[in-house]
Amino acid sequence: MEKVKIMIDPGHGGRDPGAVANGLQEKNLVLTIAKHIQQTLLQNYHVDVRMTRERDTFVSLEGRAELANAWGADYFLSIHINAGGGSGFETFTFTKAGSKTKEYQKAVHEEIATRLYEKDRGMKEANFAVLRSTRMPAVLTENLFIDHPKDSLRLKDATVLKAIAQGHVNGLMKLLRLTPTRTSPAPAFKGERAYRILINDKQIGAYKETENVLAQVEQHLKTATKIEVQQL
Repeated sequence: MEKVKIMIDPGHGGRDPGAVANGLQEKNLVLTIAKHIQQTLLQNYHVDVRMTRERDTFVSLEGRAELANAWGADYFLSIHINAGGGSGFETFTFTKAGSKTKEYQKAVHEEIATRLYEKDRGMKEANFAVLRSTRMPAVLTENLFIDHPKDSLRLKDATVLKAIAQGHVNGLMKLLRLTPTRTSPAPAFKGERAYRILINDKQIGAYKETENVLAQVEQHLKTATKIEVQQL
């Protein structure tokens, strides 16, 4: 069976840091997320995965699309962190995207929403170069706001970055109907102390930093009927 080809595109890099705020640089965050996605997919599913950059190097927008097109990628996934005074997350497709791309966007968007449990800014369209120039279904995700106090705090937590990555993986898994190639995947938090948060018996995330655990508990104190924190 021929493997599905997925090109992961960590935005920015090298001389282009992307959004910068609160001691964070977008280029570093998205590379971390992209590596988690690639590693999880390659270790657990029958797919072929490449990245437009694997280290802190600059790749032009046209160059990113050319890499995906030349390889013959089946799907293109561009990872970004937002900025500009908002909060939450959103996803984009090209303005003239077809139904297959929209289905792809919906699958990824819904799974990220399940993992982040933050403000959902919606599924949108834009004339972004990497979406316009790629010749396969392409989705761009904007994962939290680097210049928002609470969002940036979450972006400093390694377990949140893993949760964002897993949301992307789960979206692809649902879209492509992927089944694991191994029965016992490695624990997500092996060697780390982390905490799972359940609101009304539904898991909303897992966090390593105590500040993020407390922030989530405080956020839901007035609306939730049941809050549970479990150590992983």
